[in-house]
Amino acid sequence: MPLGVAFALLSYSLYSCGDALVKSFSGQVSVFEIGFVANLFALVPAAFAKRRGEHWRHAFRLAHPRLLHVRGLVALAGSLCITYSFTTIPLAEAYSIAFLTPLFITLLSVAVLKERVTLDRWILVGLSFVGVMIVVRPGFRELHLGHLTALIASFASAGSTTILRVVSGKEQRLSIIAMNGMYQIVGSGLLMIFSFVLLPPLDFARLACIGLFGGTAQLIIIAALKRAPASHVGPTQYVQIVWAVIFGATFYREFPDQIGVFGLVVVVIAGIMTVFSDGARTRIAGRWSEFRARRGGPKFTDAEPPEL
Repeated sequence: MPLGVAFALLSYSLYSCGDALVKSFSGQVSVFEIGFVANLFALVPAAFAKRRGEHWRHAFRLAHPRLLHVRGLVALAGSLCITYSFTTIPLAEAYSIAFLTPLFITLLSVAVLKERVTLDRWILVGLSFVGVMIVVRPGFRELHLGHLTALIASFASAGSTTILRVVSGKEQRLSIIAMNGMYQIVGSGLLMIFSFVLLPPLDFARLACIGLFGGTAQLIIIAALKRAPASHVGPTQYVQIVWAVIFGATFYREFPDQIGVFGLVVVVIAGIMTVFSDGARTRIAGRWSEFRARRGGPKFTDAEPPEL
């Protein structure tokens, strides 16, 4: 197994451990307090993400301040929504809805970035949607607010990713991390004032572990992307659904039925095929560009790919 893929599997597994711990606080503490403490401790490993030549004192020198402020608000809303989902509905269902993010990214890429989307990608993201509908089965079973917040979190994640694509290469990575951390901590901190609960040391330590898991996972996924192409790293995120089923059954007595398992399988297969499809298209575009360059023809850019 390539080292980058192993790192990615470890990263997403750590995220899943943190999410399972989040669920253990269901009914005990508000999502705002969970978010505040977890994000506070997530900054500890994130401090090691600073690149050589970047300085903390320059973290808020922004090229696109409005976009990064919007991204901070959107990311905060998404984080709070998915936290609520983890504490109120089965982990596997929350993950399946959260994995609608590629569908929303595709829609936003067309509406906002004016990108062209191929038919095969529309088919695959549509298949993901069908898989989620099989898992959730609206109209055939009772839905809860947690299902809606998971959907909102999925859209928020897509919005955050779309903004990141716009500012990528124009902002310091340190600035992106700092702005997101500021909104998560300050926003959650202000919102938790009216529902704050003083936790016993052991419970506080569990909250701290959520943040440390998340911050460490972020560093590991960065390392993974340095060692393996995104098309190889992307599919590893679906290990979270496997962990969701394992953790849900082991600790929370959440057992998806056969129809639910089938829906989860559809979501995973569609997601993996989407990532590999994008990776193959990128490789073909790159080789075609090199071929045209050798022939003296025009070079294609990311914004103007060849027809495939």
